[in-house]
Amino acid sequence: MTEPDIASLRVYNQHLNHSKFKKPEEVIGYMCAMQAQEYTHAKWAIGLRMLSPADKMVEKAMTNGTILRTHVLRPTWHFVLPQDIRWMLSLTAPRINAGNAAMYKKQEVTDAIFNKSFNVFTEAMRGGKQLTRTEIVTALNNANIATDDLRLTILLMKAELEQLICSGARQGKQFTYALLDERAPATPTIDREEAVATLVLRYFTSHGPATVNDFVHWSGLTVADAKTGIEINKDSLTNITVSGVVYWMGADIDLGKAKKSGAYLLPVYDELIIAYKNRDAMVPAGFRDKMGAITFFPTIMVNNQVVGNWGRNIGKKSIDIELKPFAKLNKTQTQSIETALQHFKKFNDLA
Repeated sequence: MTEPDIASLRVYNQHLNHSKFKKPEEVIGYMCAMQAQEYTHAKWAIGLRMLSPADKMVEKAMTNGTILRTHVLRPTWHFVLPQDIRWMLSLTAPRINAGNAAMYKKQEVTDAIFNKSFNVFTEAMRGGKQLTRTEIVTALNNANIATDDLRLTILLMKAELEQLICSGARQGKQFTYALLDERAPATPTIDREEAVATLVLRYFTSHGPATVNDFVHWSGLTVADAKTGIEINKDSLTNITVSGVVYWMGADIDLGKAKKSGAYLLPVYDELIIAYKNRDAMVPAGFRDKMGAITFFPTIMVNNQVVGNWGRNIGKKSIDIELKPFAKLNKTQTQSIETALQHFKKFNDLA
C-alpha cells in the first residue's frame, strides 16, 4: 500500500467514481457533513457525488430544507441533514464556543446581549418567516442591539450553535435564516459518547483511509475523542499502516477498489482535500510546495492526484473555464479533463 493507493481509496470511499447517489440529501447523509462556506462550489461538491446532478436540484434541497447549512464543525459552514444537526451541534458547540470566547469578549457581546438577540430572532422568524441578513440587522437595530464590526456574525453563529436558527431558503442570491424548530423537527437526544462514536464511524467510513489527526482536524474534537470513538467502533473499522502512519477506514472496504479513475474538477474546499490535515497522499511530491493553492483554490485531479488549479466564470448562457496545470498535461490527461469539464457544464445546465 502506497500514498497514491490511499488517495484512490479515498476517492472510492467518497463515491466520486462509483455507486453515486441520486439525491443531494443522500450525499450529505453518507458524508455526515460537507464544508459549504463557498456556496456555489459546495453545491458542485455534492453534484460530483451524484448520478445525475444538477445545480437546481441541490438548490431545491436547500429551499425545501432537506439539507441545511450551518456552523457545526471547527467552526465553518457545513451542509448537514435535519436529523443530524441537533446531536452534532450538541457535540461540537461547547468547543466552538470556547474557541470563540475571546472574540465574544473583544466585541463586548455579553450573555445578556446574546439572550436579547435570541428573543429578537424568535419573534421575527416565528411562523415560518425566513429573514435575510439585512432584515435581521433591521430587527436587531430596532431592539437597540448593535450589529457593526463582527457583532452580527457573532450573534448569528451563536444562535446557530444554541440550536435556535439555521439556514432558510435563498431569496434570489441572498441567504436567509429560519428557526431551527421550524426547519428540523426534534430528534431523540443521544449522550456525548454515542455522538462521538457516531461521528467517528461516519467520518472514517466515508472519508477513510484517514488518521486520528485527520479526524481531529475535520471535526474540531480531540485526540481522546477520536480514540474513544475508534475503540467503540472497533468491530466496524479497520486500519492499515503506510510509511509508519496508521490510517483508519470502514472494515468492509475492498482494498482492490484502489484504482486510478479519470479526472475531476474539484471545487474549493472539497472534502477530498479539506477533510484531511495531511494532504500529501493526493499530491505528487513535486507539487507539494503548492499546498496553499491546492487548499484555497479549486483543483484539477487526474487519476486521483492533484495536477493543477482551475477557475470558472459562469454566465447566463455559457461558462468560461481556465485551467492552470502545475506542469504540461499529456493528451490522455487533457482528454480526461475535457470530460470532467463537460460534466461541470451539464451540472450548471450549460452543456
